[in-house]
Amino acid sequence: MEPAGTTTTVTTAAAYPRKILDYMEGFLVSKTLFTACELGVFDLLASSQHPLSLEEVALGIRASQDGTERLLAACTGLDLLNTHTLEGQVTYSNTEQSSVYLTQSSPVSLTQSIHYSSKTIYLCWHYLTDAVRSEEEMVKFMQLMNSIWNICGRDVVTAFNLSPFTTIYDLGGEELCCSGALAKQCVLAYPECTVTIFDLPKVVKTSREHFVTDDNQRVSFHEGDFFKDALPDADLYILARILHDWTDARSIELLTKVYRACRPGGGVLVVEALLCEDGSGPLTAQLYSLNMLVQTEGKERTAAEYTALLTAAGFQNVQVERTGKIYDAVLGRK
Repeated sequence: MEPAGTTTTVTTAAAYPRKILDYMEGFLVSKTLFTACELGVFDLLASSQHPLSLEEVALGIRASQDGTERLLAACTGLDLLNTHTLEGQVTYSNTEQSSVYLTQSSPVSLTQSIHYSSKTIYLCWHYLTDAVRSEEEMVKFMQLMNSIWNICGRDVVTAFNLSPFTTIYDLGGEELCCSGALAKQCVLAYPECTVTIFDLPKVVKTSREHFVTDDNQRVSFHEGDFFKDALPDADLYILARILHDWTDARSIELLTKVYRACRPGGGVLVVEALLCEDGSGPLTAQLYSLNMLVQTEGKERTAAEYTALLTAAGFQNVQVERTGKIYDAVLGRK
């Protein structure tokens, strides 16, 4: 343990804990595999004499086209499926390992083990913390999410030069339970700015108690619902991991509200995990998009899709910067 008042030095190799982040999200990989097997994706492709299109797979497994597209993209990112493009048409086929181990007709199929893992073991592991320690969880969700922004926050707030924006509103407290971590990264990077976290009263109360102390004079709070309540005017609004929760229509509704409140010359900073334009990756964004299908009405999007949303709301000169980490930055100007 380091003495009080000392600063932990992070080496270059340890500056981005990719392996640990992979471990944290390993369950997304498992559930993607489980779901593809349970829906019969690999069996369907194995029974076909040729690669199948998205529409054919969705029809064959009796699933929505949107959900099927996200599932197939994630399976491709996991090297469980091959993609083929002919005359602009993308089709899918099993990889060699998927054909051997993920089809019921194979003599060495793992499908029964996968079904048991999904239906029984996976559910039991939900209670692992209780089994190890019957007291309250050691790490709260807000603390977990706070740590993510401590790793990635500086990259997104410095992706563009935000120094001209001195009055900043963080709408939704970066969605991740209003820990205020991104706001704190912002005031560290830009000494002249102030950041106000705009979030629901109960969320603000929790953040004040656990994450943002009164010592930080440049980070404050504003209680409200960004869909229902008026937005104070500001130079810049941050929407971090907010728009991926919502449909295009609801996203445009919120962005239009932001545009109207925004001061002339101001802007909006959208922070999201961007998909490649062809949907081929990154794997993290593909898995997150499946996660959105399970939890919300939204989805992960490409840079072009976010640009279209911002433009529809009135923003101009939209710029995109990929950070090389989980989250990327999109800036629109008024």
